[in-house]
Amino acid sequence: MYAIVKTGGKQYKAEKDDLITVEKLEGDAGTSVTLDEVVMVCDGEKVTLGSPFVKGATVAATIVRQGKAKKINAFNYKAKKNVRKRWGHRQPQTILRITEVKAGK
Repeated sequence: MYAIVKTGGKQYKAEKDDLITVEKLEGDAGTSVTLDEVVMVCDGEKVTLGSPFVKGATVAATIVRQGKAKKINAFNYKAKKNVRKRWGHRQPQTILRITEVKAGK
Protein backbone atom coordinates (compact mmCIF):
# COMPACT_ATOMS: atom_id res chain seq x y z
CA MET A 1 0.00 0.00 0.00
CA TYR A 2 1.26 3.45 -0.86
CA ALA A 3 -0.07 6.99 -0.98
CA ILE A 4 0.67 10.18 -2.86
CA VAL A 5 1.03 12.99 -0.32
CA LYS A 6 1.14 16.75 -0.86
CA THR A 7 3.42 18.80 1.39
CA GLY A 8 5.39 21.96 0.77
CA GLY A 9 3.70 22.49 -2.61
CA LYS A 10 5.06 19.21 -3.97
CA GLN A 11 3.77 15.65 -4.16
CA TYR A 12 5.62 12.59 -2.85
CA LYS A 13 5.06 8.84 -2.99
CA ALA A 14 4.91 7.50 0.57
CA GLU A 15 5.16 3.81 1.39
CA LYS A 16 5.71 2.19 4.79
CA ASP A 17 9.37 2.36 5.96
CA ASP A 18 10.38 4.70 3.11
CA LEU A 19 12.63 7.72 3.65
CA ILE A 20 11.46 10.84 1.86
CA THR A 21 13.02 14.30 1.73
CA VAL A 22 10.46 17.11 1.91
CA GLU A 23 10.43 20.88 2.39
CA LYS A 24 11.15 21.90 5.98
CA LEU A 25 8.57 20.85 8.58
CA GLU A 26 8.61 22.12 12.15
CA GLY A 27 9.85 19.66 14.79
CA ASP A 28 12.96 17.97 16.12
CA ALA A 29 14.36 14.55 15.25
CA GLY A 30 12.15 11.79 16.63
CA THR A 31 8.96 13.87 16.49
CA SER A 32 5.89 12.27 14.90
CA VAL A 33 4.12 14.10 12.09
CA THR A 34 0.81 13.41 10.38
CA LEU A 35 0.41 14.31 6.71
CA ASP A 36 -3.30 14.62 5.96
CA GLU A 37 -3.23 16.04 2.43
CA VAL A 38 -3.38 12.64 0.71
CA VAL A 39 -4.10 12.91 -3.02
CA MET A 40 -4.23 9.20 -3.84
CA VAL A 41 -4.15 5.85 -2.02
CA CYS A 42 -3.27 2.61 -3.81
CA ASP A 43 -3.91 -0.72 -2.06
CA GLY A 44 -3.03 -3.44 -4.54
CA GLU A 45 -5.65 -3.24 -7.30
CA LYS A 46 -7.84 -0.75 -5.40
CA VAL A 47 -6.99 2.89 -6.21
CA THR A 48 -8.73 5.76 -4.41
CA LEU A 49 -8.43 9.24 -5.87
CA GLY A 50 -9.29 12.37 -3.97
CA SER A 51 -10.91 15.54 -5.19
CA PRO A 52 -8.70 17.22 -4.12
CA PHE A 53 -7.87 14.96 -1.11
CA VAL A 54 -8.96 11.48 0.01
CA LYS A 55 -11.28 11.85 3.01
CA GLY A 56 -10.00 10.19 6.17
CA ALA A 57 -6.67 9.13 4.64
CA THR A 58 -3.51 10.04 6.56
CA VAL A 59 0.17 9.22 6.47
CA ALA A 60 2.07 8.99 9.75
CA ALA A 61 5.79 9.74 9.71
CA THR A 62 8.70 10.36 12.06
CA ILE A 63 11.27 13.08 11.54
CA VAL A 64 14.68 11.48 11.07
CA ARG A 65 16.62 14.73 10.82
CA GLN A 66 16.51 18.36 9.76
CA GLY A 67 19.09 19.48 7.24
CA LYS A 68 19.89 21.53 4.19
CA ALA A 69 19.95 20.60 0.52
CA LYS A 70 22.98 20.80 -1.73
CA LYS A 71 24.14 24.36 -2.35
CA ILE A 72 22.92 26.10 -5.46
CA ASN A 73 25.53 28.52 -6.82
CA ALA A 74 24.57 31.40 -9.07
CA PHE A 75 26.54 34.15 -10.75
CA ASN A 76 25.25 37.47 -12.09
CA TYR A 77 27.34 39.27 -14.68
CA LYS A 78 26.89 42.40 -16.78
CA ALA A 79 29.23 42.78 -19.71
CA LYS A 80 31.42 45.90 -19.88
CA LYS A 81 30.04 47.26 -16.58
CA ASN A 82 32.41 45.55 -14.11
CA VAL A 83 29.41 44.05 -12.33
CA ARG A 84 29.91 40.55 -11.00
CA LYS A 85 27.92 39.03 -8.16
CA ARG A 86 28.22 35.48 -6.88
CA TRP A 87 25.62 34.09 -4.49
CA GLY A 88 24.33 30.77 -3.24
CA HIS A 89 21.45 29.18 -1.41
CA ARG A 90 20.85 26.01 0.64
CA GLN A 91 17.17 25.10 0.97
CA PRO A 92 16.16 23.72 4.40
CA GLN A 93 14.65 20.25 4.24
CA THR A 94 13.31 17.51 6.50
CA ILE A 95 13.93 13.78 6.11
CA LEU A 96 10.92 11.67 7.11
CA ARG A 97 10.53 7.94 7.73
CA ILE A 98 7.01 6.79 6.86
CA THR A 99 5.58 4.68 9.70
CA GLU A 100 2.01 4.10 8.57
CA VAL A 101 -0.33 4.69 5.64
CA LYS A 102 -4.05 4.77 6.52
CA ALA A 103 -6.58 4.52 3.72
CA GLY A 104 -9.64 6.72 3.87
CA LYS A 105 -13.19 6.03 2.79
